[in-house]
Amino acid sequence: MRVPDALSDYRPNVGVCLLNPRGEVWIGARTGLGAHEPHTVHRWQMPQGGIDKGEEADEAARRELFEETGIRSARLLAMTPGWLAYDFPPEYRRGRWLGQRQKWALMLFEGDDAEVDLDAHEEREFDEWRWASLDEALSLVVPFKRGVYEELIGSVRPLSEFLRDMLAPSRR
Repeated sequence: MRVPDALSDYRPNVGVCLLNPRGEVWIGARTGLGAHEPHTVHRWQMPQGGIDKGEEADEAARRELFEETGIRSARLLAMTPGWLAYDFPPEYRRGRWLGQRQKWALMLFEGDDAEVDLDAHEEREFDEWRWASLDEALSLVVPFKRGVYEELIGSVRPLSEFLRDMLAPSRR
């Protein structure tokens, strides 16, 4: 993960780390990458998207979560205090942006899986979705985002393990 000198060259963005009560994270497979594509294994990611002008990061996180997943039943637990940034590889660059700077929202899913609607917005972001361990999510994200995911997951891991262990059968 790199903190850029000129944040203005990085698109303001939010990411959502949505944990379920079992401590698993929501991930989706990006649309447009079929099984024949060489990077299919790395097409999974957490919801993310741009922050609109005048929009607060937490508002953008809730909006992006709904647009990309249809989910509204999520409680905001925390936001990253600063920006996490990554550079776009040359083949991904569009316009003036060198990459993205992100604020991440940690949310707890309080609904039912039937709430997920990948067609909640006119621009579908994901072909499929599932709950995954934090380590699995890290292994499936595109390599250029991996540094941000490593830092985020390192911060989220204690809560994920706490949630998972709360549901583990008691050992007497």
